[in-house]
Amino acid sequence: MFSPGAPVLYKRQAALITGTDGDKYVVEFQTAPATAGGKAAQYAEQKVREKDITVLHPGTAPSLRALLDAPDDGLLPRIAEAHELLLSDADTAASPIAFTELAELCDSSFSAEKSWLLFDALSKSIFFTLDENAFKNNSIAFIPHSAEEAADIDRKRSEKEQFAQLHEAFIARLKERKLDLPSDGKFMGEIEALALGKTEKSKNMTDAGIAPTPENAHRLLLETGIWNISKNPYPARFGLSMTSASEGLGMPPHEERLELKEPAYAIDSPWSTDPDDAIAWDGRYLWVHIADPAAFVLPDSPVDRMARGRGATLYIPEGASRMLSETALEDYALGLKAESIALSFRILLDENSSIAECAVFKTKIRVTRLTYEQADAQKDSAALRPFFEIARKNEARRKKAGANTIDMPEVHISIDEETGSVSVEPFIRFESDNMVREMMLLAGEGAAHFAFKHGIPFPYISQEAAEIPAGISEGFAGQFRMLKCAHRRSVGITPAMHSGLGLALYTQVTSPLRRYGDLIAHEQLRAFIDGRKLISKDDMLLRISEGNAGAEAAKKASRHSDIHWKLVYLLQNPEWRGTGICIDRRNGDSLILIPSLAMQTTLKGETLDLNAAVELKIGKIELPTQTAVFAKA
Repeated sequence: MFSPGAPVLYKRQAALITGTDGDKYVVEFQTAPATAGGKAAQYAEQKVREKDITVLHPGTAPSLRALLDAPDDGLLPRIAEAHELLLSDADTAASPIAFTELAELCDSSFSAEKSWLLFDALSKSIFFTLDENAFKNNSIAFIPHSAEEAADIDRKRSEKEQFAQLHEAFIARLKERKLDLPSDGKFMGEIEALALGKTEKSKNMTDAGIAPTPENAHRLLLETGIWNISKNPYPARFGLSMTSASEGLGMPPHEERLELKEPAYAIDSPWSTDPDDAIAWDGRYLWVHIADPAAFVLPDSPVDRMARGRGATLYIPEGASRMLSETALEDYALGLKAESIALSFRILLDENSSIAECAVFKTKIRVTRLTYEQADAQKDSAALRPFFEIARKNEARRKKAGANTIDMPEVHISIDEETGSVSVEPFIRFESDNMVREMMLLAGEGAAHFAFKHGIPFPYISQEAAEIPAGISEGFAGQFRMLKCAHRRSVGITPAMHSGLGLALYTQVTSPLRRYGDLIAHEQLRAFIDGRKLISKDDMLLRISEGNAGAEAAKKASRHSDIHWKLVYLLQNPEWRGTGICIDRRNGDSLILIPSLAMQTTLKGETLDLNAAVELKIGKIELPTQTAVFAKA
C-alpha cells in the first residue's frame, strides 16, 4: 500500500500518488512541459491499478513539481564514479543492481524528492541501461555498461549532437536560400527525393517552415543551385525509369515465313529511331508489315512481364526509355537490316476502301525507309501512288461513318547536348503523315475483324460518340471544342464502335516495340496462327489493365516533360514574341492557343472573338508549377 505523496513511475514518467479510489491509486503526472514561449506546463490525474505503477522511493515528496524540479547538485560525476566502482569488481561489473543500492552509491542523501532526478539521469547516462526484465516485474534495476560500451555510446551521442548543431545551422541557411555547398548537399537529399516523387515528406522543409510539396521542393532546389532549370523531374515523379528495359530479346527463332518480294516502305519522321511498321502493295492486296518481337516474347515470360510493367516506351525530349531493350531494335525493327521479319496483315479492299478480307502471316520482307517529306515528293510515283489513293478513300469512308478528325498543333522539341539549348519547332504536316495513319487504321481494323471472326480473346479499342453542338466554329476554336466533347477511349475484350474513328471494330497492332497493348495482341495472333493455347479472356483483361497503368504513367510523364522543356525554352529566350489564337472564352477571360509552342494560356480580363489572333510576349514563367503567364505584346 502506497501513501499519498509517494513518487512512482507511470508509463515511464514521473508521477505522484495523490490518493486512492477503491482498489485504485490516483496519480498526478505532467502531460506537457512549459515552453520557451511562456506556455505553462500541463498536468493531469488518472486512476490506475497498482501493477501500472512502479515505486521510485519508499518516502514521500511534497509535490509533483518538487519532484520534477529537484536540483541537480553535480549528480553526473557521482554516477560516473559509481559506474567506475562497479566495474572494478568482477561480481558487479555486468550484473543488474537495484535502483535503491545504486542510489546510495550515487547520493548518500538520496531522498524521495530526488528519486525522479536520479532515475532520469541514470536512464539517460552513458554508463547504465535499465533492466527491462526487472521493470516488467515492477522493480527498478540498472545494468552497468562496459567501459567500451560507454565510450561507444558517448561517441555516438557526440556525433548526434554535432550533427544536430550542423543541421540547425543548415536550416538557418536553407531559410535564407544561401547554402554552403557542397557540404550542405547531404541535407538536401530528402528534398530532392520529394521533388522526384520518391517520398511524400521532408523534415528539413518542415523545419524550415516550407510546405513539403514536390513543387516547393523543386523550387527550393532551383533557388539553392542544387538543380538548374534543365533538370526534368517528371519521369521519376511518375515512377518511370530513364533507362530502357534491361531484359534483352534473343535472336528471332528460325521458323517458316512467307518471303515477299514486293518492296515495303517504312515512312516516319526523320528523328524516328525505332521503325516498327511498313506498307506494301502487290496490285491486289494492301500489306501492312509490323515488327515481330512476339516471335521471341511469349505470354507471361520475363520480357513480357517487364514490358507490361512499363506499358509503353517513354518518349521525352531527352530521348527514349524503351519498353523493350535497346538491343531488340537491331533484330526486330524494320529496315535496319537488308531483310526484316514481320507479322503482316494482308488486306483486300473493295472500291470504297472497306475491308473485304484480312489475313495474318509471318513474313520476311525488304524495307526501304523514307521520311514524310521524301514520301510526299514521291506521292505521284508508281510505287507510292496506290497508298495515297487508298488513304483518301478510307478517310472519306470513315468520315461518312461519323469520324471526327481533330487537328491541333504539335511541335518537336530538341536539346543540344553540348550547350543545353532547347529548340521548339512546329511539326510540319505532310500528306504522307495522314496516309500512313490511314494505313495503320486499316491494319487495326483488319486485325480486329480477324480476331472477331476467329473468336480470339483480344484487346479491342472503342469510343463513345461525342455530342458535338450545332454551329461549332471553324479553325482552332472549333477543333478545341470537338476535343473537349470527345470521350475517353476504352480498351476491353468486348468489341464496340470506335465513333471517333468511324470504325465498327478497331484495335491497335502497329507498334509492338513500344506499346504493350500492341505486343499482347501480337502474342495472341501468333498463338492462334501456331495453334498454341490462347490467353484467356480473364488473363487478357488483367494484363491489359496492368499495361494500361504503365502506359498512362508514361503518357503523363511525356506530357509534363514536354511542358517542362517548353518553359525552359522560354526561360532561355526571354525576348520571345509569338501569335496566339483565341479558342475559348471563360468568365471574361480568353483561352489562347499558341500554335508555335503547342501551348495554351489565359489572357485575364480579355474577351476576344473566337479564332481572333493576338500578339503575345512572355510574362512570368514558373517552372516548378509548370505555369506560364503571357501578356499582349
